[in-house]
Amino acid sequence: MRTIIDWVAHWERTAPDRPYLHQPLGGGREQTWTFAQAAQDARRIAAGLRALGLPPKSQIALWSKNSAHWVLADWAIALAGHVSVPLYPTLSPATARYVLEHSETKAVFVGKLDPVWDEARLASAIPAGVQRIGLPLATVPQPLRWDDLLRAHEPLAWEAREPDELATLIYTSGSTGKPKGVMVSFGAIHAATLGCAAVVKTAPSDRMLSYLPMAHVMERWLISSCSIQAGCQVFFAESLETFLADLQRARPTLFVSMPRLWLKFQQGVLGKLPQRRLDLLLALPFVGALVKKKVLRGLGLDAVRFAGSGSAPVPKELLAWYRALGLELLEGYGMTENFGYSHLTRPGHVVVGTVGTPYPEVTCKLGPDDEVLVKSPATMLGYFKDAAATQAAFTEDGYLRTGDRGRLDADGCLTLTGRTKEPFKTSKGKFVVPTPIENALLTSPLVELACVLGAGFPQPCAVVVLSPNGKALEQRDGPGLKRALEAHLATVNATVEAWERLDFIAVTRRDWTPDNGLVTPTLKTQRGAIEAEYAAVLADWYGRTQPVVVEG
Repeated sequence: MRTIIDWVAHWERTAPDRPYLHQPLGGGREQTWTFAQAAQDARRIAAGLRALGLPPKSQIALWSKNSAHWVLADWAIALAGHVSVPLYPTLSPATARYVLEHSETKAVFVGKLDPVWDEARLASAIPAGVQRIGLPLATVPQPLRWDDLLRAHEPLAWEAREPDELATLIYTSGSTGKPKGVMVSFGAIHAATLGCAAVVKTAPSDRMLSYLPMAHVMERWLISSCSIQAGCQVFFAESLETFLADLQRARPTLFVSMPRLWLKFQQGVLGKLPQRRLDLLLALPFVGALVKKKVLRGLGLDAVRFAGSGSAPVPKELLAWYRALGLELLEGYGMTENFGYSHLTRPGHVVVGTVGTPYPEVTCKLGPDDEVLVKSPATMLGYFKDAAATQAAFTEDGYLRTGDRGRLDADGCLTLTGRTKEPFKTSKGKFVVPTPIENALLTSPLVELACVLGAGFPQPCAVVVLSPNGKALEQRDGPGLKRALEAHLATVNATVEAWERLDFIAVTRRDWTPDNGLVTPTLKTQRGAIEAEYAAVLADWYGRTQPVVVEG
């Protein structure tokens, strides 16, 4: 096996009748594909793509929320000899158009998007001349439909792709400036997949739930790649409203998310069962074991054998909370530029505060300013049409510059301490590193998102978005919320240096979403955008000299 496409052919040949993909259709209905059915559909769509007469190795975009058809279309693009370009469904029309134009996309699969998307909005985002193909469940009908291609074409014969060929262009979320197209080869995808299988020990008996954006490298790696290598089943979430039911339907054995969702799970449990009562029940013989099972079963996580988290650090208190329930959260670290394949904490060997040790065949060292440098078999070919950025991304000895700062312990465990360009200077001439302070703020169940600001002011401050628990407390008892945040502020300030102590916490009324650009599609805070958003009011907030400021 040399590429992921080889695995598709393998399972079609060796386990044709085994269920693979499970797609909800609404109203309790579900469509299931066996390996043979999935491969046949992908090969028919590949034949349809060939019939479009596009130049060899054309870029073809995938713009849709997660679905089984997304995976099949991705395979079809590769089988037809083309290059896939995944787009986040939350992109603005301007950003989507930039990606489609920059990538020189010739065709685009359009699927399920949010209701704000209509024909006029799509037309403003998709350049003229780009062939549109409508996926099943598409929000806006397209001139050429998936089912039309299925009916009109016989399955394309298997054709090998070479490991060093370009497989996909994954555009970074663009935390600063325009998104860059990361060029990923078939060999890089395959190396990352085999390395994950060796550590996680994926097997045909495993089950996964797909719900994170398929345009993000983590979901692309785990769902589109690791599942077909292992031959395990994949279930797709229907919507945000049905997410808990989708989890309970899938009962995944492998489940990876981001800290924000792990925090939401915790808040949901504590909203029904306060922490003090939960602690009492867990301490009781026999009863404690039943409570653990009941809580995890209610979340749909009772079958999970591997629980992972990525994108941002998990507060140690949250790790301890899940461990008390019998669920060991493993933290991973990676980038789009190395297809997510870098570091992972190992089951039974979690060193709290670290992202673990390198995956097989990955080496890591620290460069100047403690920058984390990584060399991996899954490293990108470079940035599309950007030779200068490609050269700047690597050291002379071939290590990828991550832009993250860190430290390594004696066992090689990596602790991330911030971004190399993230620290800012106060008016006192002291540098503040925001990430550790933000992580401390996020340990409160009242806080969902936090961003530390204050460049040019005597002391830093923090702007926070309240969690559902925080918003509920504010509605019930506004003064009580302020008192709780003041106490949390004092706790956080007691753990940092004098020049890092927060002058105040500001509660913003505006949600931070990918649509307004204040977080990325993977919910990382966009520091530059947040700084610009609140620049006009910071001086006023500082002038109030209050420990907690609530935006009017």
